[in-house]
Amino acid sequence: MAPTADADTASAGSAAGSVPEHPRNEGEPAPAASAEAPVPAQSRPSTTKPAKAASAARTTPAPESAPSAAIAADLMAAFDAPRAMPRKTSSAAETADTPEPVAETTAKPEPKAKPGLAAEANEAAEEAKATAAELAGDNAPEPEGKAAEAPKAGKAARPAKAAAPTKAPKAPEPAEAAETPKAPEAAAGTGSSTGTGAESTTGTTTGTAGRVSLEAVESTAPGLVSLYKAASVTLDKRGLAGQRAAVYLVLDRSGSMRNYYKDGTVQHLAEQALGLSANLDDDGTVPVVFFSTGIDGTADISLDDYEGRIETLHAGLGHMGRTHYDSAIEAVVEHYKKSGSTDPAFVIFQTDGAPTSKPAAEKALCEAAELPIFWQFIGFGETEAKGFDFLRKLDNLAVPERRKADNAGFFHAGPQPMSLTDAVLYDELTAEFPEWLAEAREKGILG
Repeated sequence: MAPTADADTASAGSAAGSVPEHPRNEGEPAPAASAEAPVPAQSRPSTTKPAKAASAARTTPAPESAPSAAIAADLMAAFDAPRAMPRKTSSAAETADTPEPVAETTAKPEPKAKPGLAAEANEAAEEAKATAAELAGDNAPEPEGKAAEAPKAGKAARPAKAAAPTKAPKAPEPAEAAETPKAPEAAAGTGSSTGTGAESTTGTTTGTAGRVSLEAVESTAPGLVSLYKAASVTLDKRGLAGQRAAVYLVLDRSGSMRNYYKDGTVQHLAEQALGLSANLDDDGTVPVVFFSTGIDGTADISLDDYEGRIETLHAGLGHMGRTHYDSAIEAVVEHYKKSGSTDPAFVIFQTDGAPTSKPAAEKALCEAAELPIFWQFIGFGETEAKGFDFLRKLDNLAVPERRKADNAGFFHAGPQPMSLTDAVLYDELTAEFPEWLAEAREKGILG
C-alpha cells in the first residue's frame, strides 16, 4: 500500500506542480488562480497569464516534507473542484479580465489625442464609442484655442471697415450751397444806394451822378447790358451825362396794338426803356401805364423783374379798348406829383394812332407843360398813316400861346420797330430832350 500512496502522492505532487500557488495564495479568489490552464484553450486574451502563473509556481519553493494523506485528499478535492465548475471559473475569469482591455484603451490616450485619428474609430463599434468619448474629452479644450483664432475671423470682419464710409459726412459740402446766399449779394449788388449811401426801392447801386452802375446791371440784368451801354453813349453825345430823370413808359392797349404785344415788340420797347432809365435814375425801376378807353392798369418793371413782364401784365388786363391819350397823360401827372420828385420826368409815350378825343389829348398835354415832364411820343405803324398827323401837330403847338414850354416830341418807329437798332432808337427818343431841359430851367419849370 505504501507504493500506492506514494504513487498517489506523486500524482498529487505532479498535479500540485501545476496548481501550487492556489493553496499558498489564499487571499486571491480560488477560481481565478486554479482554472487558468483550461481557459487558455477557450479565451485568447488570458493565454499569457497562465504562463505567468506557471512561472510563478516554478519560482515558488517546493514543500519541505511530503504531504499527509489528508493533505493529499484535499489536494485531490482541489484538483477536482475546477472541473466541476469550469464554465463559472472561465466566466469569472472573463469578467475579471474585461477591465483589462479598458485599461489598455485608456492607457493609449496620447495616440488617440490626435484629431487625425478620429477616422480610425470607424473600424470597431466599441472602439468608435471609446474613441469618440476620448476625442470629445481631448477636443474639449480645442474650442478655446479656436476661439482664440476667432480674431482671425475678425479679419474677415474687416468689411466692417466699410463703416469707414462714414466719411459720407462730406455731405457738409452743401455748406457750399449755403454760400449760394451770394445771390442776395447780387440783390444787394443791384441795389444799392444813391450817392449819399441810401438804398433805393430796387436796391441797385448807383454810379456817377446817381445812375445805376454798370456792375449792378451786369449782376442783376445781364440781358440789358448792351442797352445800358447804348443809352449811355447816346446820353454822352447829347451832353446828358450825369443828367437825372425819372423814366415812365405809357403803352397803348387799343385793339390795333394786339400784334405788337404778341410778337414781343412792346416787351422789347420796355427793355429799352429800362436801359435808358438805368442811366438816368438810381432805382432801376420804370413805372408803366397801360391805357385804352381809360387806364387799364399800372405796374412797375425793374432790372430784377422785367423778362416777359409786359406780356404777363397785358394778359391780365382784359379787354382792349379805344385810344384816350388824355387819360394816360393825367395818370402820369398824378403819379409824378405824388412821388414828390424834384428831378424831371422823361415819358416814353407809345401809340399806333391818333387819340379818340384830340381836344382832350391836346388840353391834357398843354396843362402838363407847367410841370417838369417831357413827353416823347413814339408811333408804331405804317409811315403814311394819317393818325400820326395829330402827333406831329402836338410837337408844333405854339408856345407860349398854347403851352408854357415845348414839352413834347414825336418819333415814328415804322411798322417794325424792333428792326431799329438800339442806338437809333435812343438817338430819336432823346433828340429834343436837351432843348426842353434848357427851356424848362429858363422858365422856372425845372429848378
